[in-house]
Amino acid sequence: MSQQNKPAENSTTLHLEKTEDYRDSYANSVQVRMSVWDFQLIFGTMHPQAADEVTVRNFQGVYLSPQQAKALLGVLGENVQQYERAFGQIALEPNFNPPGPVH
Repeated sequence: MSQQNKPAENSTTLHLEKTEDYRDSYANSVQVRMSVWDFQLIFGTMHPQAADEVTVRNFQGVYLSPQQAKALLGVLGENVQQYERAFGQIALEPNFNPPGPVH
């Protein structure tokens, strides 16, 4: 599947293509690790086992340069603001402490 965005005057045409191994996945867990060279986002799904036990099944790790991580932060922030304007405030649980390492 290919998508083409119409360029503004004096700009580059962007072609977006999906590779053969492209897939959509759902994640309700994201762990963030960082080093001086990059950020790693590890996506998974949380499965409660008991009142005090949760299993996280990680399925994808994505490495980003610090510049791309900062760009992603801006894009996500913009999109969350648009979502909240359209659908209302997103509420987090009062004592939200995601399980797992956040480095």
